[in-house]
Amino acid sequence: MEIRDIKERLGLNRVLQHYNLKPDKNKRLRCPFHNDKTPSLQVYPETNTVYCFSSNCKTHGKAIDQIDFIMHKENCTKHEAIKKAKFMLDGVEVEMLNHIDIKPTKAEPEANIEILSKIFNYFRNGFIMRKDNKARNYLQGRNLDVSKLENLGIRFGYNSAQFHHRNRISPEDMQACEKSGLLIKSTNGSKTEYSYTPWASHCTIFPLTDEKGNITGMYGRASASSATTRKSKPASAKATAGRHYYLKNSKGLFYYPKSDSKKLIITESIIDFLSLYQIDEIRKYYTFLPIYGTNRLNGEHKTAINKLEHLQEIIFFLDGDKAGDEAIKKYADELRLQNEAIQITKVETPQDEDINSLLESYPENYTGLINELLENRIILFSSIETVLLSSVEEKKNETEQEPVPPEPITKTELPVMSVAELNIKNTYNIIYTGTSAIYSIKGFRVQQLDSLKVSIQITHPDTKEDYRTKLDLYEYKQLTSTAKTSAEKLNLRVDFIEKEMSKLTNLLEDYKNRKMTETKENGNNNNEKIKVPEATMKKCITFLKTENLIPKFNNLIGKAGITGENKNRILLFVIASSYKMPDTLHALIQGSSGSGKTRLLKISSDLMPPEDIKRYTRVTDNSFYNQDEYFFVNKLVCFEDMDGLGEDAQLAVRELQSNEILRTSTSLKDKNGNIGGGERIVRGPIASLSCTTNGETYEDNISRSFLIAVDESREQTSRIIEYQNKVYAGIINKDEQKQVINFVQNCIRFIKPYNVINPYAGKIKLPQEAHKIRRLNELYQCFVRQITLLNQYQRRRASAGDIIYSTKEDMQIACDILFESIVLKVDELDGSLRQFFEKLKDYVLQKGRNHDFTQREIRQELNISKAQCSRNIGRLRAMEYLTSKYENNQRKVHYSIDYWDNHAKLRARIKEDLTNQINKL
Repeated sequence: MEIRDIKERLGLNRVLQHYNLKPDKNKRLRCPFHNDKTPSLQVYPETNTVYCFSSNCKTHGKAIDQIDFIMHKENCTKHEAIKKAKFMLDGVEVEMLNHIDIKPTKAEPEANIEILSKIFNYFRNGFIMRKDNKARNYLQGRNLDVSKLENLGIRFGYNSAQFHHRNRISPEDMQACEKSGLLIKSTNGSKTEYSYTPWASHCTIFPLTDEKGNITGMYGRASASSATTRKSKPASAKATAGRHYYLKNSKGLFYYPKSDSKKLIITESIIDFLSLYQIDEIRKYYTFLPIYGTNRLNGEHKTAINKLEHLQEIIFFLDGDKAGDEAIKKYADELRLQNEAIQITKVETPQDEDINSLLESYPENYTGLINELLENRIILFSSIETVLLSSVEEKKNETEQEPVPPEPITKTELPVMSVAELNIKNTYNIIYTGTSAIYSIKGFRVQQLDSLKVSIQITHPDTKEDYRTKLDLYEYKQLTSTAKTSAEKLNLRVDFIEKEMSKLTNLLEDYKNRKMTETKENGNNNNEKIKVPEATMKKCITFLKTENLIPKFNNLIGKAGITGENKNRILLFVIASSYKMPDTLHALIQGSSGSGKTRLLKISSDLMPPEDIKRYTRVTDNSFYNQDEYFFVNKLVCFEDMDGLGEDAQLAVRELQSNEILRTSTSLKDKNGNIGGGERIVRGPIASLSCTTNGETYEDNISRSFLIAVDESREQTSRIIEYQNKVYAGIINKDEQKQVINFVQNCIRFIKPYNVINPYAGKIKLPQEAHKIRRLNELYQCFVRQITLLNQYQRRRASAGDIIYSTKEDMQIACDILFESIVLKVDELDGSLRQFFEKLKDYVLQKGRNHDFTQREIRQELNISKAQCSRNIGRLRAMEYLTSKYENNQRKVHYSIDYWDNHAKLRARIKEDLTNQINKL
């Protein structure tokens, strides 16, 4: 007999009993190898080893097995200890044999495969032929889809308690069936009769087979109406809970897992197995092994498991009760010893529930509930190889799933490690639970290229004592030192702690690599995923299909809180909605201080989905260049005041508007920490809305944007004051405004970026005197395209499916909305200055064409500030629209209008020209 055989057959507990040593409830005892006052020897029955934590012990620092224990206890050599162990083993086996009554007996007949198959066929026919039998009713009452299960190869039988085989089975076979507990014999005089045992009457019969499919046993499940038969079971029948019946000496399994199985679910009963097996989604990713109650995971089950060469994980899915928990603990230990490379997990079944009871209680949500329980299963035992294989397999399964139709808003979600040994629900406190201790990683940083520095807390699972320190897990000396120090403080085994910390290092490294890979693949795109309810989606699509959509949008904008500004508000809305498209638009809102330009920007941007908006009050010079590469892609960027942007920031904005990309040559660190030259890239496209009081200051921005002048007329001021009064009087319904804004946001989510072909693109000529006509024409064509995209649910679509065509109506709407912007492009005065000059001309004409005026006179008449009045008059003087002269003592300045342009005539000419071109289309 080899040493390995001795260790396998002689348990440590037997050795301790031999020396009259009994561990306490914590599996500790006073060490017999030194003068021990308090228990310091820890017993580990699962590994058949002991470990002494006292530094005074001669065995300190190493775990000793049964033979080493005998050697130290007897103070003998290793060879003598092996002989002593063999003697103990022989004594145990002799003692066990003495308790067995071995008597020569005559071989008893057993029911053979042929007879069991024949009898089950009668049970099977009884199930098939009688559609109203109690077995079928019983299974359907448990919410089992009998027809589907039969199509999947599951066989059922029904025993109606009528025995019809008397003339078809030999007396020897009858006797074998009697010995197995299937039949009982009764005599009436000289006549011998056989009948089914009471337990088998009115039962659902399940066949147990060998691996070839031959019937080698039977299992009976009592129907609901057979309660009376359960009270009088013969001794030859085995029962559990009064409802489960097995033939005596039954062999075989009801279901054998597939040979290529990777994830195996163990269920407590056949009914529980059938409840899972009928679900396609579960059956696709898992295989199963039903056992016969909490006390019957037998050798045949273990043999079937051992034959699964590709098995990675065993999942216990037993009942949510004390018996189920104890069975999981018992069998998990046994299966772990058979193969340490397999991960063993358990599903936390709700208290007092089982798999089938969940099916009965939650039939509609059953699949989702089971998936959730499986995803949240708890790891009992594992190895790093199993974790890596499981991770690869999960990603493979994810790629094999059918594609899901795109949502209105896409999002890249970081996948959660569903069956990892790391608890990463709180990434600032990552927890790993080992068999010896609990490890908490505080504030783990993913971006560590050449190190794995952590702040770690090691906690004893029973006493809750802890040890805290900082270390680099890549430094082996630090790791071993921490393991030794923490083990001594917490009275744990050094080798166990060191092994678990090495395992933790691998898990953290894998977690770090996965997070860094995800960040790179996803481009740091952290959009929120917004799912629009189906009812809302239908309302939005119906609205987008209605005629005169743009005027209806304009009406909704008014209800959202913008009063007046009819052309400006719909122009801003169309520009803002272009952020999702390849060709985006930009607007520069100009107005004096307090004119309402910021409110106009705010409400216009609020109508867009909030997950796609970036708002800024101030931007530093280099901040845009340092953003993540995909941070601005298809975003609406809003600047509340262009004065809050530095010169370099303005350049960055202009480049994103024109070229849709920023490239910066800068200094970067490589993976080894060395500094060298590198390139940073920030990508667009973006749409933008900006506000300013000084339009002329941002000449380069104006050429790239539509210039929008805020209406500063007295009429608009009256409208705004009236609206404000209604708000404070409670007449304006704020909740209704929010509903309108949410509805418009959802409508924008369903606008898709199609390619647009405009067959009328070359038939509209803009005024040649317009400022920078090349860019203006491009902006106009992009605006027409955006009008077409907003009307995409009404426009003709090409056979390719991703192309839509502009119409004459789109050209008309674009010209109407853009008219004021086109006029501003032609006029050399910007919007705010033009409004001031027109008011000034009206005042002077009332006084007489040659009337001279002062700044104070104009301030009082137009009700504007001194700074605004002085700035506007200074600009008009510089452009030679006004002249000035000094009066009397040369201190008082008078002004007169020198250039009387006809702005109204200019507007009329441009309007007529555009209208004629539209009519000719």
